[in-house]
Amino acid sequence: MPKNFADRLLDAIDEKQNPSCVGLDPVVSDIPSTLKKRLLDEYKGRMESGNKWKVLFEATGEAIFRFNQGIIDASSEIVPVFKPNMAFHQQYGPEGVHAFWRTVDYIRQKGALVIADVKLEDIGKTASFYARGFLGAVELIDGTMASSFNVDAVTLSPYIGSDSVGEFVKVCAEHGKGGFVLDKTSNPSSGELQDLKLDDRHGGRLLYEHTALLIEQWSAALKGERGYASLGAVVGANYPEQAVRCREIMPNAVILVPAYGAQGGTGKDTIPNFNEDGYGAIVNNSSMLIFAYKFEPYRSRFGEEKFAEAARESALAMREDVISAMRSSGKIPSKW
Repeated sequence: MPKNFADRLLDAIDEKQNPSCVGLDPVVSDIPSTLKKRLLDEYKGRMESGNKWKVLFEATGEAIFRFNQGIIDASSEIVPVFKPNMAFHQQYGPEGVHAFWRTVDYIRQKGALVIADVKLEDIGKTASFYARGFLGAVELIDGTMASSFNVDAVTLSPYIGSDSVGEFVKVCAEHGKGGFVLDKTSNPSSGELQDLKLDDRHGGRLLYEHTALLIEQWSAALKGERGYASLGAVVGANYPEQAVRCREIMPNAVILVPAYGAQGGTGKDTIPNFNEDGYGAIVNNSSMLIFAYKFEPYRSRFGEEKFAEAARESALAMREDVISAMRSSGKIPSKW
């Protein structure tokens, strides 16, 4: 049987002594102009002699991949896991999806884990096909089985319930993969649904509390040797009180923590998501890290030509911030 995803994730966190994640959310307008100019020069002849728009999409997909590649090269020795967001790639059609696929493959070549931020949800066969495509294996026309995207974990939406999440749990169990279910998300309007109070039949819990209870139940079949389950939750660092409650309900979950960086979260804000043993959370930083070259103190030190070096320095600073907060709280692994 493949090794449990939660065990693999905790082992990778221990190896780097770093519970942080780099979110790959490439925005074309923020990709350094020098990189884009080089690619326009490379593709100029093809644009002049062929279908300009088709070639421009190809060049854009290549720019996205090369930008991601630079970030991965600069930070893969520091962080244990990357989280490429499908939407930032898929908006460019086949070329964007191909850039996503190449990015996943490159991360795996570097020995890091991959969480695909895809927020999947559906029922029955459709859910199983999503699960197989991202986490398992699909049947090819000669009858052989092969992986498609071959990521280590995906983000999931819980709204449809166990008819959807259950299909992913099956594939996770078979292939040693994982999932992170949206619970208390970091966006300002999350409370419109997630903070609704349920009736007495559900103990008067808030919806995000009930979702956490479901995640704990769904994950029972996916617990690894280190005590954590391969089905976890997404809980924003900007909701520390709710994070405390989620941790109480889901003692065995690994929590993916967004809102660090651009949304104002700091290392201290992430601490409620960790268990007392110093495990149980992976903290994500996306735009403030990958586009660090645009912000001080990195802008004056590096500039856009050295965007990858700026990202590396930002990743090191994030690691120090989170580890410092873990030490201060006493929530740090004993072996570190």
